[in-house]
Amino acid sequence: MNARVRKPRALTLRDAFETEYARREMERRAREEAERQQQEADLANAMALYEAVTAEDDFLASRGLSADVRRYTVSLDHPDFRIAAYFEAGQANITLSDKRNAVPGAAAPRKQQTAESVEDALQVMAQFLADEIR
Repeated sequence: MNARVRKPRALTLRDAFETEYARREMERRAREEAERQQQEADLANAMALYEAVTAEDDFLASRGLSADVRRYTVSLDHPDFRIAAYFEAGQANITLSDKRNAVPGAAAPRKQQTAESVEDALQVMAQFLADEIR
């Protein structure tokens, strides 16, 4: 009964490097996938907010407003102000900018608030709009 016992191979620098490199590659791919999913969610939130804002075109027209969506941003424009909601990392950053005293195209933000959901963002936009339209 002569059993050959195989001696385990000693760990080499190459083995350790390849293991570490593979681990880092898996982490990188996981981060990229998480970022892609977050961007998809932010885009879906922006589109849902845009649909809610534009659901009643006659209301927008009666208040002199136009709505626009660009990637992660939904904006309500009026000749005197702009209300914009930008979705990033699952939150909406809503700003109210004054166009009256600013250089064209460079409206200065006067108010800013964050929201955790599309519904909250819509509510904040409504509050900013009520503040501006008296």
